[in-house]
Amino acid sequence: MASPRASIGPLPSGRAAAGDGEDDGAAPGAHASGWRSRATVRQCAILVGGLGTRLGSLTATLPKPLMPVGDRPFLAWLMREMQRFGVEEFVLLAGHLSDEIERAVDSLHRFLPKPARIHLSVEPHRAGTGGALFHARALLDERFLLCNGDSLFGCNLSTMLARAGREDGAARHWMMLRAVPDTARYGVASLVPDASGSGLAGRIDGFSPGRAAGAPGLINAGIYLLCRDALEGLRPSCSLEADIIPALAASGRLNGVVGEGYFRDIGIPADLALAQDELPRVLHRPALFLDRDGVINRDHGWVGTRDRFDWMPESREGARRATTAGWHVFVVTNQSGIARGFYDEQQLDELHRWMADELRAAGGTLDDLRFCPFHPDAVLDRFRRASDWRKPAPGMILDLLRVWGLDPARCVLIGDQPTDIQAAAAAGVAAHLCGDGQLLSILSGIGIAA
Repeated sequence: MASPRASIGPLPSGRAAAGDGEDDGAAPGAHASGWRSRATVRQCAILVGGLGTRLGSLTATLPKPLMPVGDRPFLAWLMREMQRFGVEEFVLLAGHLSDEIERAVDSLHRFLPKPARIHLSVEPHRAGTGGALFHARALLDERFLLCNGDSLFGCNLSTMLARAGREDGAARHWMMLRAVPDTARYGVASLVPDASGSGLAGRIDGFSPGRAAGAPGLINAGIYLLCRDALEGLRPSCSLEADIIPALAASGRLNGVVGEGYFRDIGIPADLALAQDELPRVLHRPALFLDRDGVINRDHGWVGTRDRFDWMPESREGARRATTAGWHVFVVTNQSGIARGFYDEQQLDELHRWMADELRAAGGTLDDLRFCPFHPDAVLDRFRRASDWRKPAPGMILDLLRVWGLDPARCVLIGDQPTDIQAAAAAGVAAHLCGDGQLLSILSGIGIAA
């Protein structure tokens, strides 16, 4: 059985839409205007059907991914991290205690900082991790992320998304890896490094359930990027780790990227206890707020379409450095060009989706964005008013602080106008005025280095 349970509603004006602009019925990765996503994947399937036997009585009535961690279920933290990289739809692959998963959907929405569609797929019998995919295949896109619902890797996911977006060929499937000193509890990958020479990416030529305790190696970090042809030959009951992944590696169709970042698997009581202490602290990240025109792109005046958008020379690298350093990256931008009738909200939304995708293709991300379309002298009646979102007022910053649960003392805004600095000060956020070619030096000064 597979059944959709919830979908996003209309967005308030000024709040960015999630994802890469894929429309129902469009080709995977395609937007209505014809451009294709290079590094944004809109859908993530999450395995939430395990028995959780190693947690004993803790999972007798509550599935492991719903274990409380801080003020929310572990699953909500995981989904929040995936939204940072453009995911706008989740498919929960449920089995054990699936009724509890279904009942949790509404609360999951409340914990997410961005709108999302959440679908539920329930296996008709104990089907294994591969069988869960088999029974959900009608819900899965041509290209989708897949992750374990009981582990979280707080890495820069764009290191994988960017490579997958620019590399064609037989190896169309990807896995995030991490280096550990002891591989005993995890699936272990053998990596043939690519020509970049970094040793951090390449073809996976072997995958096994684990090695002897104490052996170092590269382990499966529990995040995959798969195309639908990975599902060929699936059986109603099979294992992702024992059947699908080894077969993809043996056929030369699986790549790996070694990532860095916070990792926690909650499969045993001791690690669940660690997660309950660590996750809220680690994932309440510091945040970088960027003005758009003059910082991200050249300020040609009311830039609302791609034909007038020119990147500032350091902006994509700056977003990559901030993302790699573990910071959120947000954009807050006045867009009175809408009020003046130069472009509309749909055109601006399309531009921002493309902009976010390009930042991911450069190895960074855009976690979220706010814009203000209002102006007291608007040509269009519905946008003619003063707004506490329009800088120098702090409304856009305050909204992002609220929905992402940010500490203003750990946030920095970079802008090119005095109104940017004033808005930051009103929100209690430190700020820097940025001229042409100064972004990377400012980031270095606040601890975001190459």
